[in-house]
Amino acid sequence: MTILVTGGAGYIGSHVVQMLVEGGYRVVVFDNLSTGHRAAVHPAARLVEGDLRDQAALGGLFAAHRFDGIMHFASRILVSESMQQPFAYLRDNLYTIINLLECASQRGVKRFILSSTANLYDQPARIPIREDEALLPGSVYGETKYMAERLLLWMERLFGMAFCCLRYFNACGAHPDGHIGEAHDPESHLIPLVLQVALGQRESIEIYGTDYDTPDGTCIRDYVHVQDLARAHIQGLEALRDGNSRVYNLGSGSGYSVREVIAAARQVTGHSIPVIESPRRAGDLPVLIADSDKIGSELGWETNYNDLQTIIRSAWRWHRRHPRGFAS
Repeated sequence: MTILVTGGAGYIGSHVVQMLVEGGYRVVVFDNLSTGHRAAVHPAARLVEGDLRDQAALGGLFAAHRFDGIMHFASRILVSESMQQPFAYLRDNLYTIINLLECASQRGVKRFILSSTANLYDQPARIPIREDEALLPGSVYGETKYMAERLLLWMERLFGMAFCCLRYFNACGAHPDGHIGEAHDPESHLIPLVLQVALGQRESIEIYGTDYDTPDGTCIRDYVHVQDLARAHIQGLEALRDGNSRVYNLGSGSGYSVREVIAAARQVTGHSIPVIESPRRAGDLPVLIADSDKIGSELGWETNYNDLQTIIRSAWRWHRRHPRGFAS
């Protein structure tokens, strides 16, 4: 079985590629390497450098390979940036998936996995959040993922393309052996930012808001390990053999506050990790925790990395060995 992975040189995509290769799949990665890293791609996967905005390049890709399924990771992903550059996000995140879906439909691809987001749930009525929660994207980035999910409904209706939308909560951690991990520029995720302080690359970590209605006053988030996310993609792909489309939340079902993450990082790294307390950021919700019972009951998915220190320890192994990311 041959699988196309767009954005397979990125953080989550590279971990999925590794797991696909280990599972015996033939993998083709299509990535423009604007934010991804050549060194992150498993050597057994074929890397094709190209841009999803380039229709001719996509046409050549589909002419050269017969894909049994597609996993789509390539997109702009920064929530705050999407509010400052809305048209860049609308253009790049939507035009690219439209090009991809057009080629896929023309070539008869019947299985599609979408990397979606928990940013679809901006004002949840219930915590933990289930898939039937009202969809109200919290940013232009979230809106592009919502529109991508809607496009897939039409692909199913018009071309019989079964899809699986995976709505991630806070992806974190690194491969257990430390050879691939999280390397964004600029970095915006809490755990790598905290570990950069431990490495001496930052003087302190900033906490935005200490007066939320939570036990310690800081925001609570659901952290799900990248290896658990990767396994969900494989299980989702296999489940699509029955032709039935699916939507799943992916989280651990547990929440940790910003202060708890910092405290765990102090224990793992042995570094004091100084803190600066700042006012709230606009749009931050007090608590976001996933209800992932649906994918558990339907596909048997469960998280293997449930302890915060274990998650941070895997990330620390990567960052300590690669202090300059893949440039190390």
